[in-house]
Amino acid sequence: MLCLGIETSCDETGLALVEDGRLLRQSLASQTAMHAVFGGVVPELASREHYRVLDHLLADILDREGCRPEHIERIAVARGPGLLGSLLVGLGLAKGLSLSTGAVLVGVDHLQAHLLAPGLNQELVFPALGLLVSGGHTQLHLMHSDIEHEVLGRTLDDAVGEAFDKMAKLVNLPYPGGRYIDGLARLADPDTALFPRPYLDNQNVDFSFSGLKTAVASYVARHPHVRLSSLQPEPDIETIADQSPELPGICASFTWSVVQSLGVKVKRALARHPEVQALIVAGGVAANSALRQLMQDVADEAGLPLLLPAMELCTDNAAMVAYAGQLLFARGYRHDMHLEAIPRGRAVPQDYLGPIS
Repeated sequence: MLCLGIETSCDETGLALVEDGRLLRQSLASQTAMHAVFGGVVPELASREHYRVLDHLLADILDREGCRPEHIERIAVARGPGLLGSLLVGLGLAKGLSLSTGAVLVGVDHLQAHLLAPGLNQELVFPALGLLVSGGHTQLHLMHSDIEHEVLGRTLDDAVGEAFDKMAKLVNLPYPGGRYIDGLARLADPDTALFPRPYLDNQNVDFSFSGLKTAVASYVARHPHVRLSSLQPEPDIETIADQSPELPGICASFTWSVVQSLGVKVKRALARHPEVQALIVAGGVAANSALRQLMQDVADEAGLPLLLPAMELCTDNAAMVAYAGQLLFARGYRHDMHLEAIPRGRAVPQDYLGPIS
């Protein structure tokens, strides 16, 4: 059955068509350039931009796939957690299409969709340990099945992607800073004594990155020459390295501290859950090259397969929402017009209706 996925949880507007677990087509409108001016996402602007582009994206994806709205039999929409105004725009489209076409509707947990995204290009194995690393969330999940997830640990302050963005802002790199830090880090070896590995002097599997951010801020304050002299919208990595020769080493050291902290907590969780059969790493920061390599090493050491989404499926996208929705539909789950958006900071309830008639 043809399923339309809708993603508007933050600043990426996405639509995707998935059929029987196979991605047919997707469209994405990024707001990065708009929010980069402000150094981060402005919620009101994000929701307005979703509203502006969604109709055009829908017409485009249907036209390119050669189908019409009435061909859509299932609609999966990201219901949260996320920016409330942005989520409401996506839910408005989903409910309108459901009412007008008769398509069955289901709301998808955005975080679960990230962790299930590797299933679009490889077979998922359960139970699995899932590490979700993004701009808004850092969590460890024990994934008993495709929808039964138990949160083992979460960040106590900054998400890991947020830490990358704040580090980038300190040295005048543009938003979002993760890809620039990753690119610069590849040009140098880390100084493992430069920054601390955050929040490891404990026995839990939670995370904290505020202390590392403070350490970087203190270092930059003592060495102001490492900051770029001006903020460029699309700087070249090699040009940045020429302008600030010490910056690649700082980025490599910062990345090492972050990745090592994540690795220690993942190993700790694996040791406590020997029943785990796979390691899944997902979210925007899963595109980081150092993290992908370390998680491969961790998985190899544990004798587990490492399941990663394709690079284009790491950031927010509608393909993962449609795929997660199809898994819910396969269980007979759905929602009606009472489906609510869940803002960041609240748990997404499993208030499904069923079975599908």
